[in-house]
This record gives sequence, structure tokens and C-alpha cells, in this order.
Amino acid sequence: MKIGLGLPIDDPALLLAWARRADAGPFSTLGLLDRLVFDNPEPLVTLAALAGATSRIRIQTEVLIAPLHRTALLAKQTATLDRVSGGRFTLGIGVGGREDDFLAAGVDPRGRGRRLDEQMALLRRLWAGEPHGEGVRPVGPSPLTPGGPEVLFGGFAPAALERVGRFGDGFLGAALPPQHLDGLFREVENAWEKYDRPGRPRLVAQISVALGPQDTVDRARRNLLDYYAFTGRAAYMADGLLTTPRTIGAAVAALAGIGADEVVLYCWAPDPAQVDRLAEVVF
Repeated sequence: MKIGLGLPIDDPALLLAWARRADAGPFSTLGLLDRLVFDNPEPLVTLAALAGATSRIRIQTEVLIAPLHRTALLAKQTATLDRVSGGRFTLGIGVGGREDDFLAAGVDPRGRGRRLDEQMALLRRLWAGEPHGEGVRPVGPSPLTPGGPEVLFGGFAPAALERVGRFGDGFLGAALPPQHLDGLFREVENAWEKYDRPGRPRLVAQISVALGPQDTVDRARRNLLDYYAFTGRAAYMADGLLTTPRTIGAAVAALAGIGADEVVLYCWAPDPAQVDRLAEVVF
């Protein structure tokens, strides 16, 4: 099973250091979340910079709020990122759930699931080199990865799981206990079979971690509380933060047991030394 890292968002200037440390070690992926109305770096711009600072590790959005984006431009941005990274880009994608993001973007949040379905159909066409429409030439560049970058869907609703079977390559499960994520994984596999897809979907789990001195742990908890404040469940999410080698190791083992192909350790404090501490725990 592969182990990736979710990048902290509160100090973008440190992310190159994170990326270089992770690229020099055994980690498989660098993930970066997306919000519009929040103090976080824009993920596609940031991942392009990290692609240039690394040579081996994959980069992925976790997850990009696709309905906020114009589809043709998103096709161009993601194909470009796939090219400049040498095919190391994964597009984690979802509908988003924060109304203020949609208000700021001038996009109606109602029907965002239907919009994402339409976007995915068009993205697949544009990545394949087909014209956008009558009288419009294809949107380039063509991605390095045939058919476009790997697409993983995030979400909890049945429609989100169904999209994996219809459009995706796999599923990104947010920070849930293994017993809950197990059910989602099995539903994704059922959707895959429903649409008669070959092989199997890639299943990726995420856990929230902070490993280091108390000030690192305290900062991570504050960041979690801030990020999830809109949900009304911020304390619950912060209580799920894993802060010891024992709890992190046990969670990784449990997620392997339910069939995760990769576990992303999402780091909520900016201290780059966490990269080395986490590597000692999980490898």
C-alpha cells in the first residue's frame, strides 16, 4: 500500500521544502485541498510549482471544487499540469459544500452535482483532443497521460460514489473511521461493476495527523477547528487528529485491512520536519 502526504495550507512559503523532503523519501503523493473563501493557496498554481521542485512524487488536488471553474479552462490547466509534471498529476475532484465559495465565484450552488457531471463529460472529450463545439478548435495542450490525468472523486453522497463508476479512476475517502469508510469503498466497487468497468477502482483514504512537539500538535488542532468551523462539527474533526506513532500506525493498518490502495496522511501544521517523523512511523 502507498502512503502519501496531504500538505498544510497555513504557510505556502514552506511547501517547496515539504515537497523536496517528500520527494527524497518514500512517500507516493502530495495532496492539496481547495477552497476559494479561505486562507489557503490555490491548488493548481501551487502544484505546478511543486511539480517543478520534484522529480518522482505524484501531485494531486484533494479535492478540487470543479463547479467553481470554467470547464474549458480547467481542461487546459489540468492537461498542462499533467504535461509539466511528466504525467504525475492526479485530479481529485468534487462538488464542494461551502456556500460562500459559490457566492464568491458567482456560481449557483444548486445543481452543482449536475454541473460536475456535464463538466466531466466535456473534460474527457477535450482531453481526447475533440473540439469544444461547432466552429471551435480543440483545447490544447493534449495531456501526457492518454485520455487525461487520473481522476479520483471525493464525496459521501450516493451520486458522488456513482460518478466513480461513470467517469473516474477511483475514490478519495475523507477523514472517516475505517468502519465507515469500508462501506463507502464497497459502494464504489459496486458502482464500478454496475458500469462494467475493467479492473478495479483505486481506493484512497485520508487521515488527519500531526507528529512532533506540543506546539506543532496545538497548531494543527487550531487549523482543523478553523477549517471545519462551517460544518458545526469542528470539534469532532479536531478530535480525530492522530498525534502519536501508535495511533497513526494503527490507523494505516486498519485502512489497509479494508482495501485502501493508498493512505494520505493529511498534515495540519506547517513544520516540514513532520515529513521525516512520519516516514519513520509508516515505513
